[in-house]
Formats: sequence, structure tokens, C-alpha cells
Amino acid sequence: MKTIQFREAIAQAMSEEMRRDETIYLMGEEVAEYNGAYKASKGMLDEFGPDRVIDTPISELGFSGIGVGSAMNGNRPIIEFMTFNFSLVGIDQIINNAAKMRQMSGGQFNIPIVFRGPTASAGQLGATHSQAFESWYANTPGLKVIVPSNPYDAKGLLKAAIRDDDPVIFMESEQMYGDKGEVPEEEYVLPIGKADIKREGTDVTIVSFGKIIKEAYKAADELEKDGISCEIIDLRTIRPMDHETILESVKKTNRLVILEEAWPFGNVATEITYQVQEKAFDFLDAPIIKINTADTPAPYSPVLLKEWLPNHEDVVKAVKKVMYK
Repeated sequence: MKTIQFREAIAQAMSEEMRRDETIYLMGEEVAEYNGAYKASKGMLDEFGPDRVIDTPISELGFSGIGVGSAMNGNRPIIEFMTFNFSLVGIDQIINNAAKMRQMSGGQFNIPIVFRGPTASAGQLGATHSQAFESWYANTPGLKVIVPSNPYDAKGLLKAAIRDDDPVIFMESEQMYGDKGEVPEEEYVLPIGKADIKREGTDVTIVSFGKIIKEAYKAADELEKDGISCEIIDLRTIRPMDHETILESVKKTNRLVILEEAWPFGNVATEITYQVQEKAFDFLDAPIIKINTADTPAPYSPVLLKEWLPNHEDVVKAVKKVMYK
């Protein structure tokens, strides 16, 4: 095992796959000459050249469309958005072409394409740069949605996404690129659609994903001092979702708290809540609690931003509530 940064895990995954398959290329704003807006493609231009690591104009609709078209013609593009907030400019290509082309063509066209970049808030970036898009894209049949929380998962899942014959939305965070973790030096690929129990426990299940899961770890450490044992599940893949792992955990702990960095209406936590109440209602000893951001656009003020985002204190309160303590 070697300890590397999240951004290095992303670069390793892309580079290893590009060495393996010449049809894979990377395209997006500042991915080449600048080594990536967050240095997640550092050194790739030098190794693979400008035909496979391609800088684009600020035109998400244009280069998303180019990616979809080239995927239809035998390539396996990786399209990087500087942030998924900017993907809204190209969302027509993602939803109306990438996601639907296999079905609309009667299976004549696969779209093996990965759209990747940061999602959700990243500090004082304001309302138009701080939105979480996991549930938006997961609402679309034909798309797979992955949100890793650490370098190990990021590398293994990105390699799986690049090899997948369907379009994959791969979401990261500006605030995770510097995170460090152990990553094997040998080849490995993680399965899409499989959650991971990061911490086993007996009293309550906490489900989360992406960078906000760090707040669940902090809460679990604090709650352990009070004799409360938390089981933490990292979804990793939003669609297809691993309902079974969640259900089996809830059947053991009988309580569920869901932590998500997104607005409260119609989100990932809402879907999990429905699945659990439908398939494991009799196992619940308390109502499910979901923790989200405030139901407003993200503020710029750091004081307001702290109030807007969920944190470990919110998780501690929620766990104690479902424990009736």
C-alpha cells in the first residue's frame, strides 16, 4: 500500500486505463497544459500527448456533445467538468443523448463515457457553485452515478467506470482532492453498485457518501464515548443503489440516520427512506431521520455557510433522538 492524495488516485486511474486502452481520452477545461484545475490530470499531457489529453474552450455543451458522439463511434471518453455546476450547460447532451441513446437506438449504440468532476459545496463559492447534483442525475434511467469518499474507493471505482459500457457520472469534491489514503500499488477495480460498511456497529445505522461522511465518523467517535455503537455505510454508488446492505444493517440496528450534503426535497435520503420503510418497516424501533443542508441556496457568508451545512453535531443529535436519549 502507498499513501497518496485523492487527486493522485484519480490521475492514476485515468492513466492506467489509458495505457491499457488507446480508445480512452480525457477532455475538458484546463486538463492538459494546466495539469487540471485541481491537478487531477498532472503529467498526463506529457505522457499521452494533445490528441488524448485535450484542453477545451469554456463550452460544456460543445465538449459534452463531442464526447457523446465519439463514444457512439468506438471511443471511451472521460469528460471533466471543472464543477458539476457547469454541467448544467451541457445537461441536454448528458440526459437526452448519453443516457437515452442505447434505448432509443434499440441497443445499436453503447455510450461508454465518464463525466467526472466536483459536486456540492466547496467553501465560499456562492449559490451557483455549491449545488449537489447526485440525485438530479440518479433520477435519470441510463446513467450510473458514483460518489467516492476516499482515494482507495475513488481509484477502484473510476477504473470500473471507465471500463463500463454505459454512461457514468463520477462525482468528486474540491475539498477532497488533498485528502490522503492508502491505495494498493497493484491493479484493482471495485464493483459499481456495492456499498461499503466502513465501521461496524450495533445500535444505529448511519448512511452517507462523499465528503460529508467525514462528519459521520466524527459523530461516531463522540457517540462511542456515550456507549452508542454506530454502523456507518458508505454508499459509494448512488445508482444503482445497494439497498440490500442498508436493509441488512437496519435489521440489525433497528435505527437509521441518513446524512447527505444536499437540499432536503426529493434527494438520495428520500429514496433510501422509502426503500427501508417498504422493506424493513417492522424492524424499525424509531422513525428514520435524514440530515440535509438548509432548504435555501448556499450562502456566501462563512457564518451562514456553517449553519447551512450539516455537521457532526447534527448527526449526534439525530442518533440520540432515534435512541430516545
